[in-house]
Amino acid sequence: MQTQLLIGGRLTGGEGPAETVLDAASGAAIASVASASAEQVEAAVSAAEAAFAGWAGTAPRERAAALLRIAEALERDAAAYASLESRNTGKPLAAMLNDEMPAIADVFRYFAGVCRVPQGLAAGEYLPGYTSMIRRDPVGVVGSIAPWNYPLMMAAWKLGPAIVAGNTVVLKPSEMTPLTVLKLGEQLAELLPPGVVNIVCGRGEPVGSGITGHPRVRMVSLTGDVGTGQKVLAAAAGNLKRTHLELGGKAPVIVFDDADLEAVVAGVRTFAFYNAGQDCTAACRLYAGERIYERLVADLTGAARSIRVGTQQETGVEMGPLISERQRERVAGMVARAAAAGHMEVTTGGARRAGGGFFYEPTVIAGALQADEIVQREVFGPVVSRASAMRSRPSAGPTIRSMGSPPRYGRATSGVPCRSRRGCSTAPPGSTRTSPP
Repeated sequence: MQTQLLIGGRLTGGEGPAETVLDAASGAAIASVASASAEQVEAAVSAAEAAFAGWAGTAPRERAAALLRIAEALERDAAAYASLESRNTGKPLAAMLNDEMPAIADVFRYFAGVCRVPQGLAAGEYLPGYTSMIRRDPVGVVGSIAPWNYPLMMAAWKLGPAIVAGNTVVLKPSEMTPLTVLKLGEQLAELLPPGVVNIVCGRGEPVGSGITGHPRVRMVSLTGDVGTGQKVLAAAAGNLKRTHLELGGKAPVIVFDDADLEAVVAGVRTFAFYNAGQDCTAACRLYAGERIYERLVADLTGAARSIRVGTQQETGVEMGPLISERQRERVAGMVARAAAAGHMEVTTGGARRAGGGFFYEPTVIAGALQADEIVQREVFGPVVSRASAMRSRPSAGPTIRSMGSPPRYGRATSGVPCRSRRGCSTAPPGSTRTSPP
């Protein structure tokens, strides 16, 4: 198993404290990965900086060809990557192999194409004797912090656009899920010039902060929680780094009275509980019309009960565990507080699964109010909350009543269309419409 860091095109052992990597489905240790020392973080940034001028000067076709070679390597070794990530995260192996691996390879193929067709927003003659134009230039060294919910996918999202644009990267995977990224690093050492991509492991402190606060890192890309994003912004202010922050979500599903209930339930069953709900676009809060509300509660409760929870290679398994005991405790705490509030009902789930690993049952909570924690905060687990029913106004179609402040997250929104052509008003007062990245 590859557990070495990638710095300046060479694989090297970490010189910092070791982190034990677990199988989330059993809780057993599967690897030990040494963190990067402060000196190794510095060496990674220096290697990326040294590689920048040469890489930025390559023609787009050369960078595109490099990304296509990465995609081919991922496709060639898809089974090995899927097995390794499934073993670490507890994801069902079939889902990892059939859903995620093709999408991961396609990220690199997509950006290989994008770099061949850049667009300028405006150009022309705005002053006599002068021509204005827009150039797209790489910014330099990009520090990327990837999360644990989709380890290899998020690494692809961070690496593809950055390197194809001519930047160089220092990437830190989550200390809980570094294995597939380190395996990728072994292949990148052969596929890219030294220093274009560097991979260092460790916790947010001191490794992550060593990257985000480094004065020669010109941009930081983070997928994580709001608190970490605030720290990144504070660190970026020192030398006016550019930032790209993806900080969670609380995606609503809005269901009108004349929607196809069977389609709604099937969709929520899939997209609320995929990856055990550990997804910033998980369909985790529902708003339904008054006439359809009770049926939706009953049908979705039954659908959630039917989800097969199990270990990675169990026959027919649909949902695996949460990533860690800490994450399971966080989810369980939020569900317990909702149940204790008095006006909410846990209609199914709401319990840890007996046995090893970090399993939590698919959970549905009915009767939530807009101000409740379960609606306002990201659970990041297999939990769906259903808010009180939407009122209908005969003259204007259904509308969500004024319910106070919407959650502060902006991610995906799912609307189940009305069958009729009458108008449908869906946005609560003060809310904004958002779309997935």
